[in-house]
Amino acid sequence: MMIGKLKTVVLDAADIAGLSRFYQALAGWKEVWADEEWVTLETPDGWRIALQSAPDHQPPEWPGQSRPQQAHLDLRVPDLEAALTHATSLGGTLLRRNETWLTVADLAGHPFDLCLKADDPNTTVMGVMLDCPDVKTLSRFYAELLGKPITYEADGMAMLGDYGAQPVTFQQVADYVAPQWPDPAFPQQIHLDLMVDDLDAGERAAVAAGATRLPAGSDTFRVFTDPAGKPFCLTISS
Repeated sequence: MMIGKLKTVVLDAADIAGLSRFYQALAGWKEVWADEEWVTLETPDGWRIALQSAPDHQPPEWPGQSRPQQAHLDLRVPDLEAALTHATSLGGTLLRRNETWLTVADLAGHPFDLCLKADDPNTTVMGVMLDCPDVKTLSRFYAELLGKPITYEADGMAMLGDYGAQPVTFQQVADYVAPQWPDPAFPQQIHLDLMVDDLDAGERAAVAAGATRLPAGSDTFRVFTDPAGKPFCLTISS
């Protein structure tokens, strides 16, 4: 039974207007809301990605754990080299090459993967992947929270949901370092917003599943951490 529905993947950045332009040009995302604190983008394949202003944002130092990425997006593209050329022309930075994917940093330093899907001419969001110290613990927590089945498990990897249905994936990381939000020295980098009909009921269910309530929020949202220490928000349906 679902506690909350995945509403938004939120990236922190010092320059959210510039990061918005980057992803609009890179992947055809559409900006549907913007002010000085928040930008909301919608993707052609139905994802909602937001950019949250963090003036003291410290970019990840991937792949190490001195200031870890915490999570990243996987984008599917029809041609890796063409996508890389496009990304770097917009200011992205190549971090690593693999046979079927490339890891690139965006303008805020967030790594994302360009993954080959040659039979689709579009750039699509394959999923969001969360780093963690224990895949089984975190995947089972989010399976209960999101009401999505675990559809794939392997050594150090897991996935909730099916491809094309906004899957959430997990990778186990050695020497994992958790965020200590809101301390900028241990930034959250990325967090998930989950939509609920009732904040009180959502909080009770999330805490029972293993979440920890943080002393932050408003009448429309509340902040929690998952078992890996990653912040996430429960927000009122709108």
